[in-house]
Amino acid sequence: MPKKSSKPEKRAKSPRNAKNATRAKKTETKRKTVAVAATRKASKSVKKQADAAHKPAAAKVAAPRKPARSAPVPAPRRKVTPAAAPAPAAKATPPKAPAPRPQPPSVTPQPAQNGVDTRMHVKKPAPKLDFKTGEHIVYPAHGVGRIVGVESQEVAGLKLDLFVISFIKDKMTLRVPVAKATAVGMRKLADAPTVKRALETVRGRARIKRTMWSRRAQEYEAKINSGDLISIAEVVRDLYRSETQPEQSYSERQLYEAALDRMSREISSVNRISETEAVRQIEQNLAKSPRRGPKPEVVEPREEAA
Repeated sequence: MPKKSSKPEKRAKSPRNAKNATRAKKTETKRKTVAVAATRKASKSVKKQADAAHKPAAAKVAAPRKPARSAPVPAPRRKVTPAAAPAPAAKATPPKAPAPRPQPPSVTPQPAQNGVDTRMHVKKPAPKLDFKTGEHIVYPAHGVGRIVGVESQEVAGLKLDLFVISFIKDKMTLRVPVAKATAVGMRKLADAPTVKRALETVRGRARIKRTMWSRRAQEYEAKINSGDLISIAEVVRDLYRSETQPEQSYSERQLYEAALDRMSREISSVNRISETEAVRQIEQNLAKSPRRGPKPEVVEPREEAA
């Protein structure tokens, strides 16, 4: 008897298995082809990017969109004129940097020799005094006063120089900082031409506005407290009433007396006369104003003899 071999016998391939093997072989071949194509495409794109990096980028011109297809319509031919060449753009000049400012040379302090400081201390210039001690001045809110002296006081850790002003008639003393004397409206006495102009203003025609008395009273108070001699003379002129005119109201009388007092005190200080004489001088000029003459005399009818 023949011996049996230990190796298994190869079975003959069925037609179904052969088809599957062929199909798998084709699929593998297709995969390899796709992988090779992808590798080639990637290498081409890398090469293009490298070339584009070395060459300058060209301006991209957008392609015009194709119009929708329609029936061909014969259009009239037009002459196309060449577009004018664009004017060359002006070269932008960069802004000039500002020249550096020269800085003052720094002074290094010298060390003290033998414990003595050799640096020179510069004193600040003292403020110029426009007013002198013993001089008569005009303060807007209080009228004529006299500077008694200048004193120094320490306020909130600061040293201030103050004018000491005395108002004898009001029995009041006022202290004004020297640096702010002009800012608050303090001034010297008016000169002779200004006094003459004020008396001419008093002789003028009264200019009374047709407004409510409360508003006019505010304007009169503002003029009195302004300290201006001409404005005060205007208040005296407008509020004066002669004997032939109706009497003043209480508030009008108060404003009139305040303005007359301010004006007479300044005129008496300028002309060096008493206040009574200054008031008399003002009233004489008021009597000369138009429509304010002396009171007409009343002639009594004579009794006929029986």
